[in-house]
Amino acid sequence: MQIGIAAAYDGTFRDTVEEVVELEAIGLDVVYVPEAYSFDAVSQLGYLAARTSRVRLASGILPIYSRTPALTAMTAAGLDFVSDGRFTLGLGASGPQVIEGFHGLPYDAPLQRTREVIEICRKVWARERVEHAGKKYTIPLPADQGTGLGKSLKLINTPVRSRIPVLLAALGPKNVELAAEVAEGWEPVFFHPERAHLVWGEALAASAARRDPELGPLDVAVNVPVAVGEGAEALLDRARPNMALYIGGMGARGKNFYNNLATRYGYGDEAAKIQDLYLAGRKAEAEAAVPEELLRSTTLIGSEADVSERLRAFAAAGVTTINVAAVEDSREGRLASVEALLKLAR
Repeated sequence: MQIGIAAAYDGTFRDTVEEVVELEAIGLDVVYVPEAYSFDAVSQLGYLAARTSRVRLASGILPIYSRTPALTAMTAAGLDFVSDGRFTLGLGASGPQVIEGFHGLPYDAPLQRTREVIEICRKVWARERVEHAGKKYTIPLPADQGTGLGKSLKLINTPVRSRIPVLLAALGPKNVELAAEVAEGWEPVFFHPERAHLVWGEALAASAARRDPELGPLDVAVNVPVAVGEGAEALLDRARPNMALYIGGMGARGKNFYNNLATRYGYGDEAAKIQDLYLAGRKAEAEAAVPEELLRSTTLIGSEADVSERLRAFAAAGVTTINVAAVEDSREGRLASVEALLKLAR
């Protein structure tokens, strides 16, 4: 199993990079850099490329709406170049609160847009002249929609790779089906190994026949709160705030993908309560309402023996990459937990 780490977007990125440099030396496999309504991920990935030499780099994730498909492809090719072929393009639809509220763009047709963005990216990386006539993107722009001077172009530079891996963040059945059909990797969230098949099993199976064998086996990269060692179980509650934020406050009532996921896992009443409390401003109560069973199932927090057992459950459920969200306060504690996880996963 591969072990990665998620960079923070709270302004401590340089500190994270110093930790990544140390972790690279002991075998860390991949670093994911997020992009919300924060500093952009691209500049930080370039900085990471310069500071590292072996660890793989991934955007985790770039929203499909905020860049044109061609710019997304150019950016991925540029990051792959400066990292000597270590980059994975993580993409996702984000949500209407960010796309419409921060970027000022309509949140429409995420599935169709995702499929077309990937198709266009792969044409750019293969240095084909980019011509695309889709439901959402038409390249070159037709004369009746612009000056009429647009012409088909191909990327000037030769990319390091003509096929950069694509990772899709997806939760809904149709989104997951698309990821398993067209992408090298899939990134779910709050992954419950014992119940994941109830939520995504049909979607993954439905796409298997349409998947191009050249894509290889699907990389299932899961974000997991982690703390390993004696006494680490006392840190379990530190996973509550993030889970309460997503289940309760990420998105509007009736339009919260993470709340829907908790419901599909079988925690519908609890998810409704968390959302009611969170939206009422009672965040501490919302955190306390997160079921302990859900916390334990979706985290790797505890002794080495306990974490080793849970790692086997994740692997049995098809997970191939653990993306660590370390919950310790100290740098030493975070490094020790990741090092312990690396040893257990090998």
